Amino acid sequence: MSTVEADRSAKSAALREKWHKKYMRTAADRPPSSARGVHHMALICSDVEQTIQFYQELLGFPLVELMENRDYKGSTHLFFDIGNDNLLAFFDFPGLGLQPGVESLGSVQHIAISVYPESFESIKARLEERGITYLGPDRGVTTSIYFKDPDGIQIELISEPLRIMDGRGLGV
Repeated sequence: MSTVEADRSAKSAALREKWHKKYMRTAADRPPSSARGVHHMALICSDVEQTIQFYQELLGFPLVELMENRDYKGSTHLFFDIGNDNLLAFFDFPGLGLQPGVESLGSVQHIAISVYPESFESIKARLEERGITYLGPDRGVTTSIYFKDPDGIQIELISEPLRIMDGRGLGV
């Protein structure tokens, strides 16, 4: 680790400690969330059929709804079941000339989706069969892989249960 990285890491650790003391509450002292869960996360795709083939056929997330976008006529709004009553949605916006996104403030860095261990292995095999490169498991983490969808959205598949990361409970 370089001196710059070590310095950044030390400063970041000090800030996390400060935020932890200021904002974290024990599970017993934490109020219940006002939310019920993620209804859907809406992303933008360039090609509806390509998106269906990727998410349903490759990843195994069933397409559950396909309708016209209520805000932009001629646009499609589609929904995939990602388990636990959560949906991953996409819009296409034909005619708008949208360009590929870049990682920036306010953008999505990645979407982490928990899958069953047996699904994790079969999805990895399908990615390999289709020549789709992925990162991981690496850095001592054996439960995650990262790859990009056809439009460059980074997906993390994690074979740990919901609210578990690196073998420890989140928020417990």
